[in-house]
Amino acid sequence: MSTNKSYRIEKDLLGTKEVPDNAYYGVQTLRAIENFRLTGIPLSHYPDFINAFAMVKQATAQANCELGYLGQEKYEAIKQACQRIIGGEFHDQFVVDMIQGGAGTSTNMNANEVIANVGLESMGHAKGQYQHLDPNNDVNMSQSTNDTYPSAIRLGLLFSHEALLTSLDKLTASFSAKAKEFEPILKMGRTQLQDAVPMTLGQEFKAFASTLADDIPLLRSVASNLLTAVNLGGTAIGTGINTDPRYQKLAVAKLAEVSGLPIKPSFDLLAATYDMGDFVLLSGMIKRTAVKLSKICNDLRLLSSGPRTGINEINLPARQPGSSIMPGKVNPVIPEAVNQIAFEIIGNDMAITMASEAGQLQLNVMEPLIAYKMFDSICLLSRGMDMLRELCIDGITANAEHCTKLAEHSIGLVTALNPYIGYANSTRIAKKALETGRGVLELVKEECLLDEKVLADILCPENMIAPRLENVAL
Repeated sequence: MSTNKSYRIEKDLLGTKEVPDNAYYGVQTLRAIENFRLTGIPLSHYPDFINAFAMVKQATAQANCELGYLGQEKYEAIKQACQRIIGGEFHDQFVVDMIQGGAGTSTNMNANEVIANVGLESMGHAKGQYQHLDPNNDVNMSQSTNDTYPSAIRLGLLFSHEALLTSLDKLTASFSAKAKEFEPILKMGRTQLQDAVPMTLGQEFKAFASTLADDIPLLRSVASNLLTAVNLGGTAIGTGINTDPRYQKLAVAKLAEVSGLPIKPSFDLLAATYDMGDFVLLSGMIKRTAVKLSKICNDLRLLSSGPRTGINEINLPARQPGSSIMPGKVNPVIPEAVNQIAFEIIGNDMAITMASEAGQLQLNVMEPLIAYKMFDSICLLSRGMDMLRELCIDGITANAEHCTKLAEHSIGLVTALNPYIGYANSTRIAKKALETGRGVLELVKEECLLDEKVLADILCPENMIAPRLENVAL
């Protein structure tokens, strides 16, 4: 062993190890650091997860104290440590990789050791003097990784989910504001990348807002109905072994108090210990929103394409030079980044699906992957929506004259004339327009298929973008 005084010696089942003396984690966390060098993403990357774990530990300590199993001094030390962590301290001590073997045991022990050592210092003892406050016997009393870990995941996701809903609501409002701004701008709608029928740019942006707004109540409902039910108190497999019969309900009630959320016990603790179906459903909903957002970003890139040789109906804010070889080129980098975020979320959903299926018997040991991918998806989607709103949507401008010119010269205008001149005439006029390069309106007037007054009424913008009685102009 080294004689370096910057280390302390800690012991576990496998023997002794040198733990850095300034570390608040302990020997079991150190082994996990050495074993799991995988993603490079530590627990501290997701503060909501860390705070949720601290809340679980505070709630369980309070329940154990009230039931007479944990002394007041130890409880106060644990409570103070947890509250400091919830306040943002010591997050850098949560160092275990998000992906790990052991069904989350390394994460649970990382929390137990940090809380114990922070508590020890508040009691006037040195880190590692666990005879005064033990990570397992005291901090982990009446608990198993198998109930604290999934409970903390659910609680942490609830916190992150609120940020997600806020980002989605703000983005929807941004699209709605643009819809109102662009309401009077006539343009040509497109199907299969071909001219279709007239619409307004405002209608197009309103549809963006509406499709995203649809997901807000669904995401809120899925989270509030599924994530609030925890298996805390079930310990190893859901039977509640090594706990007082009163502990489970009390611990969950204390967690609701500490978190300020409507946490409730799962209906069946054994099923809740291994069943990951709730995460599959929530991940699917997040994927749904990401897919919608990606499609919108595809549209934004198309509508802004050009500027001289593309559609060029809108202008996206220029955020950075677009090429190292083509001077003056500016790319739609913000929508492109959102597309890539969506692809990762789709991949995360598949990983969560496979991990949820991979459980055996009374436990799903793939929970670390589920936790990692769930937090990653929510974090990415929240940041992506904020980026899109702040750096793109709010700054979009319309090329109104260009939109109108494209609409007026489009073959698609013939669809508006179809009820008045018939399908055969409409088809013939459209074909002739394409062959000669002349406008639809010019040809209709030339053949005297409609008089000027009727034609003007039909082609009035408000009459082309909504249902109307065919005989109103007659």
